[in-house]
Amino acid sequence: MTFVRLKLRILKNGLHGQTSRVALFVLGALAGVGLAVGGWFIFALAGLLGSDRGAGIVLPLGGGALVLGWLFLPLVFFGVDESLDPSRFALLPLRRRTLINGLFVAALAGIPAIATLAATLGMVETVRRLGGLGAGAVEFVGVVLGLLLCTALSRAVTSAFATSLRSRRSRDVATVVLALVAALLGPLQIAVLTGAERANWDRVAEVAALVGWTPLGAPYTMGLDVAEGRAWAVPIKLVIAVAAIGGLLRWWSSTLERAMVGTAGVSRRLPTVDTGLPVARLLFRWLPRSRFGALVAREVRYWWRETRRRATLITFGVVGIFLPVMMSISGLGAGPMLLFVGALAAVNLANQFGFEGSAYAANVAAGVPGRVEVRSRAAGFSVYAIPLLLVIAVVTGFVAGAPEVIPSSLGMLAATFGVGLGVILPISVRAAYALPDSTNPFAMSSGAGLTKGLMTFAGLFLAIIATLPLQLAAYLLGDLWLWLGLPLGLGYGAAAYLLGSRLAGDQVDRRMPELLATVSPHR
Repeated sequence: MTFVRLKLRILKNGLHGQTSRVALFVLGALAGVGLAVGGWFIFALAGLLGSDRGAGIVLPLGGGALVLGWLFLPLVFFGVDESLDPSRFALLPLRRRTLINGLFVAALAGIPAIATLAATLGMVETVRRLGGLGAGAVEFVGVVLGLLLCTALSRAVTSAFATSLRSRRSRDVATVVLALVAALLGPLQIAVLTGAERANWDRVAEVAALVGWTPLGAPYTMGLDVAEGRAWAVPIKLVIAVAAIGGLLRWWSSTLERAMVGTAGVSRRLPTVDTGLPVARLLFRWLPRSRFGALVAREVRYWWRETRRRATLITFGVVGIFLPVMMSISGLGAGPMLLFVGALAAVNLANQFGFEGSAYAANVAAGVPGRVEVRSRAAGFSVYAIPLLLVIAVVTGFVAGAPEVIPSSLGMLAATFGVGLGVILPISVRAAYALPDSTNPFAMSSGAGLTKGLMTFAGLFLAIIATLPLQLAAYLLGDLWLWLGLPLGLGYGAAAYLLGSRLAGDQVDRRMPELLATVSPHR
């Protein structure tokens, strides 16, 4: 309980005097309540209807989807709460087992864990109605084991990725693999929705029964087995669940120890001495020799060398190509997905100041003008984003068998990217949040995971809505849009970007000290 009290105290201190963080924490709690209530009704529906077959499908498949959600959502969208940064315990005389147990229990004391437990209690209600109190009690044990499995899986995987990303070569491989997995989420959802319309429910029931014997569904079907007269299966599934949790904790323990040790003792080659001027070493040849050029060069290097930024960049590149291509192959058309991809590119800057943390003090001390600050950051990111958008437009056009739509598709991507920047840049100033000083690229301070998710969805929604006039023009112009789409999209996106960057720059000029305090991690 010491770790839980420490986490709650850090949470309380982090919210003290931070009105925006308090508001986001309250929104997170409300969102958790909504998800808990909705999940409870979904899992309890089969019991309320008295459907044995429905319970046999919903419980294992729903439980498996829940476990996979705990696996992928922290990696792709929300991150993991590292209010208790493991590296801060490195010098304390704590046994590894004590540290793992304490961090594991502390991870359970959060909104996601509480909401998950409340939602899965709907399974207990279903089993109680179908099999009585005894079966319901067994299902409650399974639900608790399922929560432990979800938490252990999430922490073990994010810790393993954080450790592997320390090496440049393994960082490349790990982030690309992660991006590929993330890119498959959209096509998988489309496949599930399409398959649900033509589903053979007898076959679905067989798949659900098979999932119930895997670690994904075993804890959530223990009570159902009792209700259906298969009490002999409960000990086996109990062993499966406990073994999975134990294996994940052991994996987390090994990666956590390496993360705490860090890179100490790793031999490095000394950098070669360069007698050139520092500015000459920083700037690229194609950049102006000015403050703007220096800041752009810095951002270009940061986006490729900093772990969090590079993981985000590679994920966007793979997702941005795979989703439109899959939509084209499925025959649904890539048009709506291009709007999403263009806005998604801009959303990567939603917390651009948070990446630097207290290092942003150097820019504050140097008195960098707000518009130069904001536009240089956008330009540095665009060095990677614009070529990716060009590749997406070309690949999508050829996959769809209509290369003539490439210019208009590129125009729509440019418009949504520019509009997205116009929306996101002011948000990145007003809603910035601190990232923990951690080697884990997926780490979030308490409440920041919700902030990241809300900023992502709000930015996407507003950017797509703001491009409605251009979408209407595309509809009205018909075939003429194939020729006018590129110049109109470029102009529309550029105008939105200039307006948004101007507003964001003025906000930076007025709020530099407050912005620095907001993005500086609270120890």
